[in-house]
Amino acid sequence: MEPLAARFRAAGHRLYLVGGTVRDLLMATGDGPIDPSAMDFDATTTARPDEIKKIVADLADALWTQGERFGTIGLKIGERVYEITTHRAEAYSPDSRKPEVSYADDIHMDLSRRDFTINAMALELTSDTPTLVDPFGGAADLLTRNLRTPLSAEESFSDDPLRMLRAARFISQLEVTPDPSITKAVTEMADRLNIVSAERVRVEFDKLMTTKRPSFGLWFLIDTGLAEHFLPELRLMRLEQDPIHRHKDVLTHTIAVVENVQADLPGEFDFRITRLAALYHDIGKPRTRGFKEGKGVTFHHHEVVGARMTRERMKQMKYPNEDIAAVSELVAISGRFHTYQMGWTDSAVRRYVRDAGPYLNELNVLVRCDCTTRNEKKAKILARRMDEMEERIAEVSAREELASLRPEIDGQRVMEILNVPAGPAVGAAMEYLMDIRLEEGLLGEDVVIERLKTWWSENSESAAQLKRSRRLQQF
Repeated sequence: MEPLAARFRAAGHRLYLVGGTVRDLLMATGDGPIDPSAMDFDATTTARPDEIKKIVADLADALWTQGERFGTIGLKIGERVYEITTHRAEAYSPDSRKPEVSYADDIHMDLSRRDFTINAMALELTSDTPTLVDPFGGAADLLTRNLRTPLSAEESFSDDPLRMLRAARFISQLEVTPDPSITKAVTEMADRLNIVSAERVRVEFDKLMTTKRPSFGLWFLIDTGLAEHFLPELRLMRLEQDPIHRHKDVLTHTIAVVENVQADLPGEFDFRITRLAALYHDIGKPRTRGFKEGKGVTFHHHEVVGARMTRERMKQMKYPNEDIAAVSELVAISGRFHTYQMGWTDSAVRRYVRDAGPYLNELNVLVRCDCTTRNEKKAKILARRMDEMEERIAEVSAREELASLRPEIDGQRVMEILNVPAGPAVGAAMEYLMDIRLEEGLLGEDVVIERLKTWWSENSESAAQLKRSRRLQQF
């Protein structure tokens, strides 16, 4: 950054690396070489936005000003992207998350408005040698793993309520302990999170959910009541005893499953999606307590209910549609593995793979991580069953195209063979053919056609009913 710093120095302004960039540099000093390409370069300066643009104009390969009204100018030099912001002393109105921006000439004022002391440090680049500016003891807090706010926690969270959720993320990400003042303020001010947009809450929550130890932050959210304002289902899960894991409530079990899902587990899978599925996989249990099998209620009724609740909650948190589809489907099939108690026959393997669809790898990780028992014997039995299942999938996949399970003839051929138009009769025939495919595997087109003709002749009456029903629907 020396060429950039030299420009500001020559213009009579100061330039500082700031915030998480400085925190990460300090954390990395004892962990071997630093990889600058993996770090964000956020800076603050005494220069106003117009001056920043003039200083960097002939040095930057690209310049953008979308954040100029908040004092931020973005630029690119080579492959490196920088964001440079004028020192700020903004204040927030009580009912809005958008700050009323005002500029400051003092770095201490700028740092005082930041979220936590560990992010309220700056490294001056325009001094003779890089100089750490740490007016609130952030380096000491980083060393002792203490989370504090530069100003009072009440003032900080009133300024920006999202910081309450960010506290949970740092508790997990950095494994820091929140100062009692933070816990007290979040508990008393949790409802202020309601003025923050659902999108911003979702982005911050996802950051928490992809840390190595999310349990620390999740328990903070639950104990302070902050979770009530965007994931109220967690409280109900805490009150519900897990009927299988009798030594723990559903929430304790759920958080253990979430933590079991780690990015470095074997195989390729979507880490974030699997983590979210782990969080939601038992969300339906409190709603289905006391339900018995029969009269339309299945053994895994809570998963069906849970999938619906997952979709509703994720929609309210403004998740993308593809995320909602993936997580809710994993919740719906999360217990499917346990329905196969009689061994992994070819048919069982095909049905399991068909049910999992594109989420097979994520489902397998979720099933393995769903084992939180301290009983070694039970854990070994589940692990052995999972190993057997994955081995059987590999065996059957070597013979068949399990990744694209479908009947051996398509709907068009069915219409030609049976001489029927598109409609319910063809749908019924395709279901019959899919059952053959799942139960018996690949039989060859000639065999399948003969089986289809036999089925059609034996079911002509019901087929006629289907056709009559179709004609009636046209009137």
